[in-house]
Amino acid sequence: MSDVDKLFAEPLPKVSDFVFDHDVARVFPDMIKRSIPGYPTIVENIGVIAAHHAQPDTLIYDLGCSLGAATQSMRRHLRQDGCHIIAVDNAEAMVQRCREYLSAQDSMVEELVPATVVQGDILELELQPCSVVVLNFTLQFIAPELRLPVLQRIRQALLPGGILILSEKYRFEDPGTQHHLEQVHYAFKRANGYSDLEIAQKRSAIENVMLIDTQPAHLERLQQAGFSLAYPWFQCLNFGSIVAHA
Repeated sequence: MSDVDKLFAEPLPKVSDFVFDHDVARVFPDMIKRSIPGYPTIVENIGVIAAHHAQPDTLIYDLGCSLGAATQSMRRHLRQDGCHIIAVDNAEAMVQRCREYLSAQDSMVEELVPATVVQGDILELELQPCSVVVLNFTLQFIAPELRLPVLQRIRQALLPGGILILSEKYRFEDPGTQHHLEQVHYAFKRANGYSDLEIAQKRSAIENVMLIDTQPAHLERLQQAGFSLAYPWFQCLNFGSIVAHA
């Protein structure tokens, strides 16, 4: 169902800001697999962590779900009765494909946790009481000044014992650390078949769209939002994931 990512393979007269359109949706699984080190481990363990903390008869949110990889993982692992996943994305192309992927999963596996895919802006979404929320490489696409209010709303919606799973690309305050991890990330992309032209054009397309924070900044913001405990559970190069407890 996914094509090979060739979106930046030819020289572009002007590199436009990155958008999650139909072209991106078509190649997204390949793009993510070849661009984010550790991504399969993050996605699979989102399911494991969510299953460990999910409470029976509660909602679970996958906010900024893209094609629903985290939702599919949670459906594979969740065993609690009465749970329902709500997967939300603001990109129509992503929502359409996400529904197709979840439908295909339904046809292969019986008795999965039900999941509803909603097209909507998570900045305006009214969150219902829930036991798990996933932001899997989503917060970095939200304007920095709006990130704390989003996390505060999530914290307020979480039931006692609930968790947030937050995955992000990190930047590093130390210039040497930033430089070396960035260069190894480019090497990772080259090892996965991307050319220097593709790497450069993709970087230009996304640099004004994806504004990244340091890991300490994320942890401090989670504390400000009212979470009682937050800790990193995974990092691979400059990508990582955090669990925050209500």
